[in-house]
Amino acid sequence: MPTYVRAFQPGGIFFLTLVTFGRRPLFDNRTNIARLRSSLQTAKRERPFAVLAAVVLPDHLHLLWELPDGDSDFSSRVGRFKALFTRSLAGTKMVGSAHPTASRARRRESDVWQRRFWEHTIRDQDDLNLHLDYIHYNPVKHGLATCPHAYAASSFRKWVRRDVYAAAWLCSCGRPAVRSPDFTRLDARAME
Repeated sequence: MPTYVRAFQPGGIFFLTLVTFGRRPLFDNRTNIARLRSSLQTAKRERPFAVLAAVVLPDHLHLLWELPDGDSDFSSRVGRFKALFTRSLAGTKMVGSAHPTASRARRRESDVWQRRFWEHTIRDQDDLNLHLDYIHYNPVKHGLATCPHAYAASSFRKWVRRDVYAAAWLCSCGRPAVRSPDFTRLDARAME
């Protein structure tokens, strides 16, 4: 059994990828996205951190979290966030497989999330910019929108208001499709 070692950088910024169990499209409806936001707000109140950017796709999400100075424990925050969302589904038909695996049953895991998640410690401003671009272009990459501004479950508009992006960044509304950004420098394992 492999031993996973998480990054340790107090007060760091972390790119996170969380995937639903079996790639179930749990986030293809507004009710579950609202549950996700509520779970995130509760987790932030319990143990503060900043959400710099996010995108929620039907079966996974990408997040950029910044932890407080001196704090490097993003892992327990992710666990708490996932648990809060899972609990919010109690009583719905979205939880509970008829035949959980022995491993998941032994660990008392639901069938909502994949057990692990991917993290990457942001190294510098260029790395941050690249991950911001990846997050905001992700719905286009997956064919869920033709332009970053056309996807609602994203922090893109927040960054447009901050003048980091032009509203028409990589927009193909009424014109030929633009060329996709080059994300080959990113770790492919995190780019689900």
